[in-house]
Amino acid sequence: MKKPKAKKVGAGPPETLPPMVADMEAIAKAAMKTIPGELRRHVDGVVIQVVDFPDRETEMEMGLESPFDLLGLYRGVSLNHKSIAHTPDGVDMIFLYRRPILDYWCETGEDLALLVRHVLIHEIGHHFGFSDTDMERIENA
Repeated sequence: MKKPKAKKVGAGPPETLPPMVADMEAIAKAAMKTIPGELRRHVDGVVIQVVDFPDRETEMEMGLESPFDLLGLYRGVSLNHKSIAHTPDGVDMIFLYRRPILDYWCETGEDLALLVRHVLIHEIGHHFGFSDTDMERIENA
């Protein structure tokens, strides 16, 4: 990840700009390289898309109080529901929501690359058909 460029505002100290979509995509690409190969090979065809917020339909479907409530989302047919005869309706995708991730990053002070990796692993878990409860159990183990 390239260090964000500083922007000078008035006579005060330079401000660091938050990572833009392209920066977050680079962070996600680098994070994918750190995921164990046995998991990574199963997500070869999964598209990772970084957008600022979930769309209105997703907000309503997920029952979100705020678009900041969702950091990432897996859209597709999980591996445990696919068969050899499965005809895909679309491409399996993992959405990373940049603004909620950045908001969480600012609130917690976590390393941004590790946070993006955590969200990716969580959404990859959904690709494998794991529930949120399964993922929590795995992460706590």
